[in-house]
Order: sequence, then C-alpha cells, then structure tokens
Amino acid sequence: MEAAQQKLQTLSEDYQKLQTELESIVEARQKLESQHQENKSVQQEFASLDDDANIYKLVGPVLLKQEKSEATMAVDGRIEFIEKEIKRIETQIQDINNKSDKRRTEIVQLQSQMQQQTAAASASA
Repeated sequence: MEAAQQKLQTLSEDYQKLQTELESIVEARQKLESQHQENKSVQQEFASLDDDANIYKLVGPVLLKQEKSEATMAVDGRIEFIEKEIKRIETQIQDINNKSDKRRTEIVQLQSQMQQQTAAASASA
C-alpha cells in the first residue's frame, strides 16, 4: 500500500509539472499570436502604400529611411517565422496534453485500485 501511495504522489507531481509547463507554453503561444497580428497589420499598411512612399525603420534612437521592398520583405520574413513558431508550439501543446491525459488516466486507475484494496481489506477485517 505504501508503494502505491508513493507512486500516486510521483504521478501527481508529474501531472502538476505538465500543467505548469502547459500554462507557460500557452502564454508563449498567445504572445506569438499577438506579434503575428501586429505584423499582419503592418503588411496590410504596406500594401496600401504607394511604391515611392517613405518608410522609416527605428534602429535604436534613430529613424533610418528604408525601401518599401526591403521593409515588405522584412515583415513577410517575420510573419513566416512567427507562423513556424506557432506551429512548433502547437505541436508542443498537443504533446503535453497527450502526456497529461496519460498521467491523469494512470492516477485515476491507481486511485481506483487503492480504493478496491482498502475496501477488500476492511471487508475481510
């Protein structure tokens, strides 16, 4: 019975760690989604500008003039990178959810076994 208690404790701790990890990954996913939306807005702004429009890039405390094509390529590159990161994080979220479900099932099964053993022990006493 003591070994089962120890195993239940270990499984519970693993489950808690997975839940904490999941929370931090979901926060990262939300930040990426926010950045994605910002960059999509910039991309739409660039699409509405004339080809000869002045675009400035903030580098430290200085604004530097930048070609529209260069700025558009930079934003497109950021959007592509962010989309790849979102896919990678979604895969991580799915993996953690699968592990978490497995741990939860193990915990429920172990608790059920322990209850049956306790009931059997008290019935025979």
